Amino acid sequence: MEKIRVRFAPSPTGPLHIGGVRTALYNFLFARQNNGTFILRIEDTDQNRLVPGAEAYIIESLTWFGLIPDEGPGFGGNCGPYRQSERKALYKQYVDKLIADGNAYYAFDTADELEAMREIDETFKYGIHSRMSLKNSLSLSAGLVEKLIKSGENVAVRIKIPANESISFFDEVRGHVAFDSNELDDKVIMKGDGMPTYHMANIVDDHLMKISHVIRGEEWLSSTAHHVLLYRFFGWEAPKFAHLPLILKPTGNGKLSKRDGAKFGFPVFPISWDSEHEEDNFTGFREDGYMPEAVLNFLAMLGWSPGNDQEIFSIEELIKTFRMEKIVKSGARFDIDKARWFNQQYLIQADNLKLAYMIQNQAIDDGYHVAVEYLAEVCALMKERVHKADEIIKNSRFFFEAPNFYDEETIKKKFSLEQVDHLLEIADKLNNLKSSDLPQIEITIKGYIIERSLKMGEIMPIIRIAISGSMQGPDLIQTIALIGTNEAASRLKTGVERFKSIKI
Repeated sequence: MEKIRVRFAPSPTGPLHIGGVRTALYNFLFARQNNGTFILRIEDTDQNRLVPGAEAYIIESLTWFGLIPDEGPGFGGNCGPYRQSERKALYKQYVDKLIADGNAYYAFDTADELEAMREIDETFKYGIHSRMSLKNSLSLSAGLVEKLIKSGENVAVRIKIPANESISFFDEVRGHVAFDSNELDDKVIMKGDGMPTYHMANIVDDHLMKISHVIRGEEWLSSTAHHVLLYRFFGWEAPKFAHLPLILKPTGNGKLSKRDGAKFGFPVFPISWDSEHEEDNFTGFREDGYMPEAVLNFLAMLGWSPGNDQEIFSIEELIKTFRMEKIVKSGARFDIDKARWFNQQYLIQADNLKLAYMIQNQAIDDGYHVAVEYLAEVCALMKERVHKADEIIKNSRFFFEAPNFYDEETIKKKFSLEQVDHLLEIADKLNNLKSSDLPQIEITIKGYIIERSLKMGEIMPIIRIAISGSMQGPDLIQTIALIGTNEAASRLKTGVERFKSIKI
């Protein structure tokens, strides 16, 4: 049986887009489902675009999600190095073979010369129809070619696309795919600095790393014909291909970009990215209060369907259920409301102490230096009322400090001066309780209201507003039990004084 080996191969040119995380996830699920190997390979052949810290960011993001590679930089493995820049010496022999076999050639055109050609003809392609009129080893004399190679200036190597062929392959997502070779360009496979381009490096590396399946984004579909040709030129068996659908903007028009997060007000990166330029700083899902399990569940459903109505999947369930043939061909619209819904489901099921540790730093930053156990109790009461972990503190400040503002509309409707003595007496009774036992608190408050023949619907809202500032919040009795009866009594007395002025 074929040994399943897949790779996630990002370029460290900036923060890892959430679409890249989905690609990593699908590779991870396929590997785990088939007892295979999940490899991280850093494709850093474009040295001019490398961004310091990007590789560490990629690894931290994968680690946060629990998508731990079996092989890769810092993870070990027998097929390294796993950074393409460290494999530079490997590629030349393969490029030389392509040239020797007549499947590649040297090209000496400058960037300015090529740009001038594009200005003359917007449809210009360096290939079958134009190569003989350009500066390359096919069109120039052997002597001049040798001289230009020795000079080392503007020396690139291009693949030589054969004419009049239909280049086809089977895609695990899209089925049979075919390209007319006459429509393809002679892509650069090695640059003048001796570094291969993606098209060359990924073929050689996938072969040497024994990759069985290439699962990557749709944007690489149009280049796959070149890759199939290279496998043929080398006499190697090509891996199976699966090209994933695009993740679209919330509007459904166009691919989701890194700028869309700022435009629409939601994260598009797994964790926050800090740059020297403020416009390139991005908040991540982690810092925005999302749980990694929820984001993975959300991403899994962006472009894949289990074939039934189930939506909530643990990573173990995804591994069992995921099937390549269930990946859709069309783009998947990024719906942040759905992401928030997923996160809420996971928050509700989450361990309260785990949530407390997630928001502990936020609490401290806001000046709330409380025990993590207290935070856990706040989480227990609030997690069903929020969509993101960072909203717990924002929506429950009354658990940490007395309210500064009150719901005046409700006070004007519900509060009357005749209630003052009753409210103050309830406050005294709370103050005199020996414990914050839930049944005792409930008997004390509701028993008094019933005994005095007062209306529950008028007194309870006023107590709630005095305690929390508004009508929003978890169960009032549980809230009082958590902040303590003495604190609740103090807030009720303070509130009554404020309410009198509001009513007047």
